[in-house]
Amino acid sequence: MRILIVSDIHANWPALSAVRESCDVCLFLGDLVDYGTDPVPCIDWVRRNAHHSIRGNHDHGAAHGVTVTGGIGFKYLTGATRPLTRQAIGEADRRFLAELPVTKALTLDGKRFLLVHATPRDPLDEVAPADAAFWARRLDGVEADIVCTGHTHQQYAIEVGHTLVINPGSIGLPRDGDPRAGYVVVEGTQVALKRVEYPVDEAVRAVEASPLPDKAKEMLATVYRTGTLPLRNGSFGNGQPTNTLPGNSTPAT
Repeated sequence: MRILIVSDIHANWPALSAVRESCDVCLFLGDLVDYGTDPVPCIDWVRRNAHHSIRGNHDHGAAHGVTVTGGIGFKYLTGATRPLTRQAIGEADRRFLAELPVTKALTLDGKRFLLVHATPRDPLDEVAPADAAFWARRLDGVEADIVCTGHTHQQYAIEVGHTLVINPGSIGLPRDGDPRAGYVVVEGTQVALKRVEYPVDEAVRAVEASPLPDKAKEMLATVYRTGTLPLRNGSFGNGQPTNTLPGNSTPAT
């Protein structure tokens, strides 16, 4: 069985449309919306192609109209782009996002999978680094052969005891210094961390044509082109380079 795992699309249609992997099953790990300007085709793609999907913190916030104010870095971008998301999606899309489960357990190819956007302890918001000791605590009492997680926008696959933890990275907004769309393909015992180039300039043009503030446009263009959001004289200020995971208690907004 060939399993495609995608996460953190963030309304970046040019990036998502570049993923053309054949698969038997597609798993989506949350965060369809915010940041990017094209949530509707991304939601439609997940509806049509993902066999099992869960909710991310951005899906939850956009569906329920959670307002984000102030902040810097990605928190600022969340607040700046959420009104655009809410304006673009209709009631059916909001209902779809709101009704996505927070976690999902299933069996594929004889293996027990657990899908969670962040961690089993805090499904929507906890930041989970590629650290076996960290995950060992989060997996206490969890019965799964493979745990699939997103949220950090960083790819990894690590073995923790008898459990494999897979993070496919981000389709629409990588933060690890590689701007290519990230995803994972699992086939039998093989796990492939994959990247694909996409027409970044299309995503940038869509942002530049939007009514977003100039600061948000500049920040998004930087992340799309570089896969990072560096500190620049305090103007972007996200507290640290984006190719370094924040502390475990800091949400990856």
